[in-house]
Amino acid sequence: MARERHALYEKFDDRFRTGRCMNGDDAAEVLFTGCRWAEGPVYVPAWRQVVWSDIPNDRMLRWDEETGAVSVFRRDAGHTNGNTLDREGRLITCEQGNRRVTRTEHDGSLTVLADRWQGRRLNSPNDATVRSDGSVWFSDPDFGITSDYEGHRAESEIGAGNVYRIDPATGDVRLVADCFGAPNGLVFSPDEKRLLVSDTRANVIRVFDVHDDGTLSDGEVFADPTSREGARFDNLRFDDEGRLWAAAMDDGVHCYDPDGTLIGRLDIPERVANIAWGGVKRNRLFVTAETSLYSIVMGVTGTHPTGPGRRRVPYAG
Repeated sequence: MARERHALYEKFDDRFRTGRCMNGDDAAEVLFTGCRWAEGPVYVPAWRQVVWSDIPNDRMLRWDEETGAVSVFRRDAGHTNGNTLDREGRLITCEQGNRRVTRTEHDGSLTVLADRWQGRRLNSPNDATVRSDGSVWFSDPDFGITSDYEGHRAESEIGAGNVYRIDPATGDVRLVADCFGAPNGLVFSPDEKRLLVSDTRANVIRVFDVHDDGTLSDGEVFADPTSREGARFDNLRFDDEGRLWAAAMDDGVHCYDPDGTLIGRLDIPERVANIAWGGVKRNRLFVTAETSLYSIVMGVTGTHPTGPGRRRVPYAG
């Protein structure tokens, strides 16, 4: 099928158009620029703000939806990377430099959720997602310990990059998947029966079956962008029709049908690190790309980080 290009959108399959994926802004809006490497956006509905990480500058920033103002949310933040919300709307943060996952309580205090596995320090937690049972799942590659640019150079005590689950009742940290070069973005399918994880070094997205006891199986390849020059997977998000949107570095933002077909992409001026849905209608895609925070008001609606969207879509990985 012939490709169709617009200023922002590139269609590879008619489903990208018929699914309203091209019904939105004509260009990405720059909300802020001046970061060294921007990652980890999350929209906080109670504040109507986007919080994100500027990793090398060791700070977290926030953009206010009502005023457009940008301010520092937290300095000396531990070289934070990914952020999400838990079921109570509290901020869950992966601190690469401090090698831990934390929760910001409603009073502003910090609670450490995980900093070790089997007595050994974590590498540098990268991204997190929360299941509807309250469990926190996070990836732990070595990006924050390979140099002092995005953390603190150190040797890995674990010797591998894994995905872990934090039990909501006991706080126990359990390894759930260990088949990665460098696990990065992770997200549950809208029905929570599958977990998708990007592996940046292997440059694939893997899909796992999720069992009732919180264990995983399979781990087959869902997407492999080797035909796309410059595409390297980072974080992942779903819309409420079951389409997967993937930050793909030099190749913008990829959009995959639930059957795994790449149906289109968004062309962003800088290397795309992370994406997140937000806004009052959750149809605003926020993009952290290299030095900037962008937004695109879309014709589709994203799922909420604290649980499945308004439609529970079966997922065919």
